[in-house]
Amino acid sequence: MDKREKRIVFLCHCILNQNTVVEPLARAKGGYNQIIYEIIKRDIGIHQMICPEFEFLGPSRKPMNYDEYDALEGFRQKCQKEALKVYENIKKYLENDYKIIGIIGINESPTCSISGQRGVYMEELFKILEDRDIKLPSIEVSTKYMEDEQNDLKILIDFLNGQEP
Repeated sequence: MDKREKRIVFLCHCILNQNTVVEPLARAKGGYNQIIYEIIKRDIGIHQMICPEFEFLGPSRKPMNYDEYDALEGFRQKCQKEALKVYENIKKYLENDYKIIGIIGINESPTCSISGQRGVYMEELFKILEDRDIKLPSIEVSTKYMEDEQNDLKILIDFLNGQEP
């Protein structure tokens, strides 16, 4: 008997692993436990997307903005390649009747921001999805979010319950 709920959310890597975040910007010891808990308690599967910044420059990289990442030779191509892999996984889930709850990004990230100035990685991912007429809900972790502090998770909870932010 298949016990899977067949619901999944795509997460930016650092939500589960803050060790990939540029040192001065980490906001949790390991992962965002409160966010992860809200996802898991709803029996939603987690698909962790890679962190292009970490894979391209490693853990001791300096903080950079969108323009600096976009100017790095080969970085956008890395993001395109990884975004295509995410699309391929999304396609596999959809072809097998999974419900994709959406994509959770990181607000103001030079690679993973979704609203405002999209990050380089999210630009590539959403371009691929739009080109293939795939529309998925999305939300971001606020720059104000800090693990071990009282956070307003109502918008995230509504998102996980299928309500558009």
